[in-house]
Amino acid sequence: MNDLGERGAALLGGTIADVTGLGGGSLSQIVRLRLTDGREAIVKTGPAPRAEAAMLQAIGAAGVPAPDVLAADDAVLVLSVVEDSGSVSSAWSDLGHVLATLHAAQGSRYGWDCDYAFGPVAIVNAWTDTWPAFWGEHRIVNNARFVGNGLAKRLEALASDLPNRLPKHPPPSLLHGDLWGGNMLVAQGRVSGLIDPACYYGDGLVDVAMLQMFDHPPSAFFSAYGKTEAGHRERLLIYRLWPALVHLRLFGSGYRPLVERLLSELGV
Repeated sequence: MNDLGERGAALLGGTIADVTGLGGGSLSQIVRLRLTDGREAIVKTGPAPRAEAAMLQAIGAAGVPAPDVLAADDAVLVLSVVEDSGSVSSAWSDLGHVLATLHAAQGSRYGWDCDYAFGPVAIVNAWTDTWPAFWGEHRIVNNARFVGNGLAKRLEALASDLPNRLPKHPPPSLLHGDLWGGNMLVAQGRVSGLIDPACYYGDGLVDVAMLQMFDHPPSAFFSAYGKTEAGHRERLLIYRLWPALVHLRLFGSGYRPLVERLLSELGV
């Protein structure tokens, strides 16, 4: 913890007054830093701090709340402190507006300008011209070799059928990429910041699908976000499959039934 604080203080050109450990989950370490000159900051590790910094800056440039990037190097990211005194249950409507704003920022193709990772699980973001090709190759098939032959064949069958199941050219929206309750800060009934992104450009429903993995957005969220297109249920199942595969690889066989259920619901 002190080493992380020292690194952050050095990047800010200050001297530590106090360091407090924060819950960083299983994939990163996080501390809150106070310097002797009164400045405060959040210092965190991650798979690629400079890449995460660029993602947070892209989110901010889209007009969406995100921590300010104060400094970054190859080991740590230093961020401004953002108020976090509420829960998403009080901010569903605002989250819908925030997500609609994020998705209104669009690129020209699908992917991102660098790869990323969830811990040891690589996130391949190679630029791709069609959405089914991107999702099939970089979110489904590239996980097949890690899950056993039975599941692998089903994943490959789904990937080959994605041109019949996904739109070829949905708007390439800026995605948060890992949107769940733990990655949004809330204060006074509003979203005060989106954190821990894994950004790329793709179908906006990817973020909605991830949000529904562990949370249950009410009608207020969907009213604020905007109506989804016909056929969205199947797309949400397809998009939910990727975080299910990531969880299977990160946390083990307890997530295999979820992967199998999603594939069965998709008729594969």
